[in-house]
Amino acid sequence: MKRIFQSILFFFIKLPAQATLRKYHPQIVAITGSVGKTSAKEAIFCVLGSKYSVRRSLKNYNNELGLPMTILGQDKTAGKNIFKWLGIFIAAIKNLLFSDKNYPQILILEMGADRPNNIKYLTKIARPNLAVITTIGQSHIQYFGSEANIAKEKATIFVRLHKDEWAILNYDDSRLRELVSGLKCKVLTFGQEQGSDVQISQVHLTKKENSIGTTFKLHYGGADVPIFLPNVLGAQHAQAAATAAAVGLAWGLNLVEISQALQGYKPAAGRTNLIAGVKNTWIIDDTYNASPQSAKVALDILKDFPQAQRKIAIFGDMLELGSFTEIGHQKVGEWVAQLGIDYLFVVGEKSRDIARGAKAAGMLDDRIYHFPKTIEAGIFLQERLKSGDVILIKGSRGSRMEQVVYEIMARPWEADDLLVGPISR
Repeated sequence: MKRIFQSILFFFIKLPAQATLRKYHPQIVAITGSVGKTSAKEAIFCVLGSKYSVRRSLKNYNNELGLPMTILGQDKTAGKNIFKWLGIFIAAIKNLLFSDKNYPQILILEMGADRPNNIKYLTKIARPNLAVITTIGQSHIQYFGSEANIAKEKATIFVRLHKDEWAILNYDDSRLRELVSGLKCKVLTFGQEQGSDVQISQVHLTKKENSIGTTFKLHYGGADVPIFLPNVLGAQHAQAAATAAAVGLAWGLNLVEISQALQGYKPAAGRTNLIAGVKNTWIIDDTYNASPQSAKVALDILKDFPQAQRKIAIFGDMLELGSFTEIGHQKVGEWVAQLGIDYLFVVGEKSRDIARGAKAAGMLDDRIYHFPKTIEAGIFLQERLKSGDVILIKGSRGSRMEQVVYEIMARPWEADDLLVGPISR
C-alpha cells in the first residue's frame, strides 16, 4: 500500500514540475556525485546568486520527490497528509495559470542516486543545461556492486546535454577524467591536479583575525586569486569553491567576481561546520553523512586544526557500505591511529570495527571508548573535555550523531538552526 501511494505521489508531483519548467524555462544546473554535492551546490548558489536570480535544492531534496518540490518552490513535504499534498498540487496549478514574476532564472538541483537509473529518471524531469559531477566514492555501493558502476550511473547526468552546454567534472578523480574525451558538449574541469582547467593550490587551515578558516589560491587561464573562507574547514570546501568557479566561468563571470562572491559561502549544516563547544572547545560537526572517503577528509581537517589542545574523533556507524562495511570501518580506525588523533569514541555496533582498526594500527586501549547510544557518549564526554580541545563528530544520517554535538555545544539553544536533524532534549 505504501509503495502504491508513493508511486501515485511521485507521478502527480512530477507532472506540474515538468509543466512549470516548460512555462518558465529556467536554466538547470544539475549536480551529482558520491560526496560533496551539497557543498558544491551551496558554493554554486553563492557564485551564481551574485548575478542572477537563483533557487537551489533545500535539505536533502535530491530524489524523485525532492527534486520536483524544489522546482515547485516548496520547502516542506506533506508526509502522509493527503489534504496537504492536495494543497501543494493546487499551489502548483496556480503558478501555471498565473505568471510568477519572481520565478528564478536558474535552478540548482542536486540529483542523488542510491539505486541504478535514478539519474536517468531525474534528468527526464529536469534536463540539465549544465551538469556537475563532484567525485566518485563508495556511498550506496551495496546497491551498485562497485565504484565503476557508481561512476557509470553518475555519468548519465551528461547524456542529455547539448553540444553548446557544459559538463563540469573533477579532474582529480581518474574515473571522471576518463570521461572528458567522450563528451560531445563543452567541458571544464576543476581540482588540485595539474591539468585542471580551474585549479586550486596551497590549501591550508589557518587562523586569521580571530577566525579559523581555509585559505587557498584559485587559478584559471594564467590568472590566480587568493581566497580565505572564514569559519569554513577543509580542502573539500576549496574543492566546492573550485566547482563553483568553473560553473561561474561557464556562465560568463570572471575570477575577481567569483572570488568576491565566495566570501558569502557558508557550508550547509553538518558539513564540517565549526561550532563552539563547552569549556572553550571547538566542535567540527560533520554529522550529515559518512563514508570511508569522507571520513578521511574529516580526519585530515582534525589533524591540521590550528592551536588544538587534544584532538578527539567521535564516529557513529557508516551505513550502506554493503560488503565493504567491515573493512571500511576498520580503515577509518587505522587512519585515526596513523594521524595521531589523541582519543577515539565510537557509537553503535558497526563502529566497533573502527575501534578494532585503530587498536590494530597501534592506538592504545585507554584512548578508545565505545558507547551504544549517542546521548551516553555526549554526557560522558562533557565531563572530560578541557579548554582548547577539538572534537570531530561524524556518522551516517541513520546514526544521528548530531545528538552528540548537542550534548557538548556551548549554545545548545541554537541547535535547531545549526544541526542537521532533530535532537532529544
